[in-house]
Amino acid sequence: MKHAVLLAVGLAATLPLSSAWADTNTPPPTASAHGSVPRWPAAPLTREQCLDLALTWNAALLKGRQDIAESQGIALQQKSAILPRVGATGAYNRIDEEKIEKVSFAPGAPAVAFANNQNWNATITATQPLFAGGKLRSAARSSKLTREAALANYQALVSNTLLEVRVAYDDVLLAAEQILVQEASIRLLEQELTDTKRRFDAGTVPRFNVLRAEVELANARPRLIRARNALRIGRNNLAVLLGFNVPRDADKDIPLDTADKLVAVPSDLQLSDAIGKAVAQRPELVALRTGEKIRGEELIQARSDYYPQLSAGAGYGWQSRNFNRDLSQPLEGWNVGAQLSWNFWDFGLTRGKVDAAKARQTKAGIEIDDTARRIELEVRTAFSNFTEAREVLDSQTKVIEQAEEALRLSVARSDAGTGTQLDVLSAQTALTETRTVYSVALRDYSVARARLDRAMGEGVRMVVSR
Repeated sequence: MKHAVLLAVGLAATLPLSSAWADTNTPPPTASAHGSVPRWPAAPLTREQCLDLALTWNAALLKGRQDIAESQGIALQQKSAILPRVGATGAYNRIDEEKIEKVSFAPGAPAVAFANNQNWNATITATQPLFAGGKLRSAARSSKLTREAALANYQALVSNTLLEVRVAYDDVLLAAEQILVQEASIRLLEQELTDTKRRFDAGTVPRFNVLRAEVELANARPRLIRARNALRIGRNNLAVLLGFNVPRDADKDIPLDTADKLVAVPSDLQLSDAIGKAVAQRPELVALRTGEKIRGEELIQARSDYYPQLSAGAGYGWQSRNFNRDLSQPLEGWNVGAQLSWNFWDFGLTRGKVDAAKARQTKAGIEIDDTARRIELEVRTAFSNFTEAREVLDSQTKVIEQAEEALRLSVARSDAGTGTQLDVLSAQTALTETRTVYSVALRDYSVARARLDRAMGEGVRMVVSR
């Protein structure tokens, strides 16, 4: 099953639920009193609804969105390096009259102070970097790449979460199906015990047959108990993945019901196509390729220290007069200028930065190649497991009908006196095992397809805002 999710750079708020909720009578979940968890569902949930809930409320994805917000902040810092900066400064100062030097220019003439006991100034300045050896444009490109890398990492997190939800949902479906299988088995064994007791009372079978029927029935009950426990655990696991807070006073069987059934969706996917899709769209590879580009920009920025740094500035300022105690008559005016700096010798500091950046870029390329090989192995393994699950399921398609017919014939022979109780019990056991194997095969097929989709990078796609 494919599940498309649109991821944008501004994705930091809660994702909206899809239209799947509009197709049922179940109202969409809303925040609880503290606004962090969904309300408990009032109706059974489909697989699609569970995926929507996980996208909105899963704790790992909520934290992942904060990582996107953090990356946006980092990207903004990188982009700011190329943009002008505007600032303002101001100061006020008052000093003791005794600290002001006074000079008399003639004998008997009053002394003249060469400073004011109060002064103030205010300035507004704009500064624009002009040249930094390529660092400025590289910082702008790094800003964009940082956002793309964060989105790719979030996409991988979404893919892993959706896979966990699909597997957990199928585990719940399997446990529910196993309960039905074991309950049907117990009903058959109870009917066999009733028939055997009737025959014993009629004197047609010995006491041994009754005891054997009772033992078979007793042996079947633990399997039903285990299936019910598996359902309880599966529901709790699914609830956590969907972001629900299970009330602590809730019964051990929480009311989290599923609406879908285990089904096998046909597929004619070829291995070569699967590998091609994985190499092209796996978010891990997208993130690593973007990371390699970021390492390249870091190399450019490291090399930029070989070149001079040039910036220009302009401002307008106000200040009090030096020889006028009236602070309301300031001096004011503008100023412009440029600043050039060049560290042409730093004893290997810049060279060390460049060498380190080169090593990181080379390492990024090696990691891409290694990850691509590992992803191809993952796809081949997932495809092989999917093929096995499909073949097992195909082998079980007609077996249930044959097992049911075998049980019917064994019961008929027993009623006619030509069969034995062992034949009936063996047929009942074979039918239960066949139903169990078939339900497990359905679950394994669904899970194997989900893992194959994840290995190919299917189900989630990324849209990068520009």
